[in-house]
Amino acid sequence: MSPMFENLKLRFEKNFVRKDQLQKFVGFGKITTEEYKEITGEDLPE
Repeated sequence: MSPMFENLKLRFEKNFVRKDQLQKFVGFGKITTEEYKEITGEDLPE
């Protein structure tokens, strides 16, 4: 599990982080595509 996963998941649940912002964290290598899906319930858009 990525170090930022729990933090970003909590922030997403509280509407402090949007999906497009999470996509940027995937691009920066802070979370994986699998973690993105776990947080949002959706696959990462292409």
